[in-house]
Amino acid sequence: MPSRIEFIEFYLPEKVVTNEDLSIIRSEWQPAKIEEKVGIRRRHVCAKDETALDLAEKACEKLFENNHYDRSKIDFVLLCTQSPDYFLPTTACLLQSRIKLRTDIGALDFNLGCSGYIYGLGLASGLIEASIAENILLVTSETYSKHIHHNDIALRSIFGDGATATIVTKSDNDGLKKFVLGTDGRMEYANNLIVKNGGMRNRYDENAEVYSDESGNQYTDNNLYMNGPEIFNFTIQKIPPLISSTLEKNKLGLEDIDYFIFHQANKYMLNYLRKKIKIPEDKFYIDLTDTGNTVSSSIPIALKNCIEKQTVQRGEIILLCGFGVGYSWGATIIEI
Repeated sequence: MPSRIEFIEFYLPEKVVTNEDLSIIRSEWQPAKIEEKVGIRRRHVCAKDETALDLAEKACEKLFENNHYDRSKIDFVLLCTQSPDYFLPTTACLLQSRIKLRTDIGALDFNLGCSGYIYGLGLASGLIEASIAENILLVTSETYSKHIHHNDIALRSIFGDGATATIVTKSDNDGLKKFVLGTDGRMEYANNLIVKNGGMRNRYDENAEVYSDESGNQYTDNNLYMNGPEIFNFTIQKIPPLISSTLEKNKLGLEDIDYFIFHQANKYMLNYLRKKIKIPEDKFYIDLTDTGNTVSSSIPIALKNCIEKQTVQRGEIILLCGFGVGYSWGATIIEI
């Protein structure tokens, strides 16, 4: 049974951290240089008592209100997050109650980062194909700011918080086409983007050693650590073949795609990938200026912005691609 994306909305926290705010903490990090390097001017971050569940609720309520959507139609909730409110219960279950959905529906979390939206669309498509559900609420909600050390200006300059809500529904037309997914979970790779402490293997350590890199950024094993050069190497090795495989699986050529939306990692990486894959600049989305890297929410935020600004039109073919922590990567083609 075919499926398609029906509606998308997103919510960003009220609190904003600008490049000027970060330069107060580290004077050598000049606002203009931050923006030139990563393409980000400001990012939204959660308040201390605000969580992924709170953001998810607001994104969903915005979807229902702005699109006059009948929430009683929803028969499955998929929620992607790497910063859940609790180890258990499942955040998707709590969200079902918060937004007053029926109780005769399925709900589950899945833990993925920047590839999460692609995987979520794949899961939703599979549930519809298997006649398990017909109207799926796919939510991405991430609060990476809570993982980052206050003095890690490198990561604070990149990541922003946010949530999105997408309705994926059964359709007469094949709006969601074929997927290509990939995983390489070797620990030598996992260690390049990781929060080491806090789970069952390594508990949270109140006395964790504080590390500093050559630029003065600080972190502990309780915080997010990213080896930027290794993540860049992974991306440029895996993503060009991923795009080729996705086009081949869908029996399309690069010229058949009207627009390309990749995970919004940073401006430099995106420009490098675009040139390497030979995607025309006017067909490629780059805009992290006011949001930063919102992890699993970056693709749906970009897609919503493109629809609202009429950068993409109904009936056009769009290639979506996500990649990051895990290592995990995936791509698909949609018709909006």
